[in-house]
Amino acid sequence: MAMTEDFTAKMKDMMGAFPMDSTKLEEAWKSSAAYSEKATSIAIEAASKSTDISVGFTMETLGRIGELAKAKPEAADYAQAMTDFASAQMSSLQDNMTALGEVAKTMQADTMELIMSMGKEMADEASATTTTVAKATTPPAAPKTASAAKTTTRRTTAAAKTTAQEATPSTDS
Repeated sequence: MAMTEDFTAKMKDMMGAFPMDSTKLEEAWKSSAAYSEKATSIAIEAASKSTDISVGFTMETLGRIGELAKAKPEAADYAQAMTDFASAQMSSLQDNMTALGEVAKTMQADTMELIMSMGKEMADEASATTTTVAKATTPPAAPKTASAAKTTTRRTTAAAKTTAQEATPSTDS
């Protein structure tokens, strides 16, 4: 009967031949988890506020329906009650839609701020890493590489800011 060869020892030897510093991987994992936590917090807060607004609107509507359903002494009173109900609903609907729009606008601004900070952190780290690598290369090439990396980082950051400004709705209206 053929036995399958155990590659565990060989894999350990092979991985040992390629030493790796896992601190950068751990830092990336922690950073990713922190940004995920912040993004989740933004989403939960927006969902909570939206739910509160929706529940409030529902409770107002149910209260108005209760008033609308009450018996009236005259037929004209039913028409007036229906008119009052519709008018109150339209006013309430407009207020609630405005409130929901504000929640969405706040969530968008918070999300863009988070994305911009994450992009800036990544650009700074890329610049620092490139500078470190450039210093380790040959002396004539190092300044050019570092300069190119900084220029690329600045352009990327500027492009991200421009995109964020274009995506953010103006508050003129």
